[in-house]
Amino acid sequence: MQIIRDIAMLHRAVTALKQGGKSVALVPTMGALHDGHLSLVHMARRVADHAVVSIFVNPTQFGPNEDFAAYPRDEARDAALLVDAGTSLLWAPDVGTMYPGGHSTHIEVAELGADYCGAARPGHFDGVATVVAKLFNQVRPDIAIFGEKDWQQLAIIRRLARDLDFGIDILGAPIARDTDGLALSSRNAYLSGAQRAAAAAFPAALSMAAKAIAGGADVGETLAKAEAAIIRGGFDSVDYVALADADSLERLTAFRKPARLLAAARIGRTRLIDNWPVE
Repeated sequence: MQIIRDIAMLHRAVTALKQGGKSVALVPTMGALHDGHLSLVHMARRVADHAVVSIFVNPTQFGPNEDFAAYPRDEARDAALLVDAGTSLLWAPDVGTMYPGGHSTHIEVAELGADYCGAARPGHFDGVATVVAKLFNQVRPDIAIFGEKDWQQLAIIRRLARDLDFGIDILGAPIARDTDGLALSSRNAYLSGAQRAAAAAFPAALSMAAKAIAGGADVGETLAKAEAAIIRGGFDSVDYVALADADSLERLTAFRKPARLLAAARIGRTRLIDNWPVE
């Protein structure tokens, strides 16, 4: 596996990978890799000839009181995992390469980024969209793969690729979950033993709510019950539990397909997100 930090070298390397009509799938990450990330890499290898993974902890998507400085970083461990997963190239730029001096152009996400996590983290999705657009231009992949765990982010990236004519297929990878149902996340490492045990209440509440709504239960009452169940399970607060149109992210007061339950909750100092299909 090549590890590249220079944009000119990256372009040459990707051009070489594409020789003979070969295809490239990009998996953007912020490192601290776990089995959820690796499932995206495995998917990339299934749908393309080469998997390219980026690792960049993007400062523009963190708010002033968020965990940018504390975000886990271990490139050597991550690189070893990517080698085992069959990754062809690791793109690992530093902040100066990604945002050189004088950088002043940013992408503004409109209504798709205003609600849910966007309301709790102002500017977050603008930072995500800007760095993803830069990664698309740098790597020039045929396909890009994002996890479905952050459903709002996936919807925004799909709209970004369409609106800005990137010509890249955006694929969503199914959520990787632990045996008790908790979605795998780098931030799970922040949880104490007791918090980790309690965190299983989060997906359990969403699963029950999704089944109830699909079975005809009142949406408002079901969402309120889900929020109460999350708090009873040991969470300190719930940012939101909402039924949304899976494509437009419009909040729904009555079930219609395609729909997704979206949720974010806090346990201790850790904010977890999850979502569940309503089918």
